[in-house]
Amino acid sequence: MNKPSPSTGRVTIVGSFNVDHVWRCDALPVAGATIAGRYASGPGGKGFNQAIAAVRAGADITFVCALGDDAGGALARELAAGDGLDLRAQASEEPTGTAGIYVDAHGRNTIVIGAGANAVLDAAFVARQDETLAASAVLLTQLESPADTVLSALQSARRHGALTLLNPAPANAGTTTELLAQADIVTPNETEFAALLARHLGERVSADDVATLDGVTLHQHCRQLLPHGTVVVTLGSTGVYVSHCEDALRGDARAHYRVPAEAANVADTTGAGDAFNGALAASLAGAPQPAFADHVRFANRYAALSTERAGAALAMPTHAELQARFGD
Repeated sequence: MNKPSPSTGRVTIVGSFNVDHVWRCDALPVAGATIAGRYASGPGGKGFNQAIAAVRAGADITFVCALGDDAGGALARELAAGDGLDLRAQASEEPTGTAGIYVDAHGRNTIVIGAGANAVLDAAFVARQDETLAASAVLLTQLESPADTVLSALQSARRHGALTLLNPAPANAGTTTELLAQADIVTPNETEFAALLARHLGERVSADDVATLDGVTLHQHCRQLLPHGTVVVTLGSTGVYVSHCEDALRGDARAHYRVPAEAANVADTTGAGDAFNGALAASLAGAPQPAFADHVRFANRYAALSTERAGAALAMPTHAELQARFGD
């Protein structure tokens, strides 16, 4: 398994911070129902989850976001300092972002987002981080921030020669051909992949059916979506599917393949995709030479371990914990 070495490459993550409000219930709520649950609150947001995952997986991290002048913003600054994140926060008059999360007895979740300050993170603020982007090996971003800001970050990172990763989440966020074209690697889950197929190719595939598609069909879809890059589709309990452009295999022997899921005693899948993305970015920045499959296996194991704990950002394991569980 590839192991990233701390400080060998910097990762810049542009994205969201939320205060998560979490209810744990026997079953997910349905329309018209009132159910009992257990409440907890903690930090989250795709950007912050991925930043915490990446720094705990061994990378040096700069996290670019927008925060309100409130308790949520203060929490973000406190936690960033505690984990050694280089936090670059745009001040906003909007409240810090929030999320309402419902988790059932099987670890499945439903999430409602209140964007708040995340919706006003602007391209001009990201542009002021150009020196940091120039020093970064990898840029990772998602779609809980404005699309023009995400595009600007990807373009700037590419100008400086950084590897660009786009996690096209959440699934209902809009993507353009221009946005996808700026990403070297795109990392949808099955729901996000189905949304990309519908939006860009006119293909109607149920998210539940993505994992059952044969490898050749999946590869064809991926090549149409991202002709010159790599698509990594995370498929939950069935593992990960990887599709490369034929002339850029990133050290792999094959253009497409599956990596099985790692065994885990699942308590909560909230943030598992973010764990995967943060760990993948850390691995790529820390030791870029190994085959891409090695980076994917590292991220797969990291994500599996994250599901054994309740919560999102604070559930991210350390590199030492990962080694103790899986070894080399």
